[in-house]
Amino acid sequence: MDKIIVAVGSTRGPKLNAVREALLEIGPKLDSSARFEVVGREVPSGVSHTPVSREELMAGARGRAEALAQIAHKQREPWRYFVGLEGGLDVLVETGRRHVFLQSWAYVADPAGRGAFGQSGGVLLPEALVKEVLDRGVELSAAIDAFAGGHGIRDAEGAWGVLTGGLITRQEAFRFALINAFAPFVNPAVYSR
Repeated sequence: MDKIIVAVGSTRGPKLNAVREALLEIGPKLDSSARFEVVGREVPSGVSHTPVSREELMAGARGRAEALAQIAHKQREPWRYFVGLEGGLDVLVETGRRHVFLQSWAYVADPAGRGAFGQSGGVLLPEALVKEVLDRGVELSAAIDAFAGGHGIRDAEGAWGVLTGGLITRQEAFRFALINAFAPFVNPAVYSR
């Protein structure tokens, strides 16, 4: 049985577990005879701690995957896929009103240079959090801890869990984004048209 190593640009539990969970579904479609292993490496995203636009979220996810590809090349790592995951905010204005959504993005690339984005969808932030993060510049992880009266929430259910009452966790949002990013790899006939 072949081993396929998937490198993730983070060592945070919710992100690594999201990749492991997604691979339970994606893995058999990528290679039904392979065993998948997930390795985490802290790499820079190249964006702010709390991205505040879709473009910045996408750049952060891609930046993490590209940093992994550079490490693999320099250190001759046998990684088959490079995964960048980035969470943050997407700010939209509709009929003159600001709406801020929490989103999770994924970017998957392979050594051949193929790459694809996936997104989780979004959950609306309450105005109190919007004011803390966007208007006062507080990092989302600190703001959600204060908002929810907890500590280390991003390494547990995340802001997703707080905002959805536990229906969707940070890990689940990243899992969904990752499945979407892997779509061109698991369903190449559709994407090669």
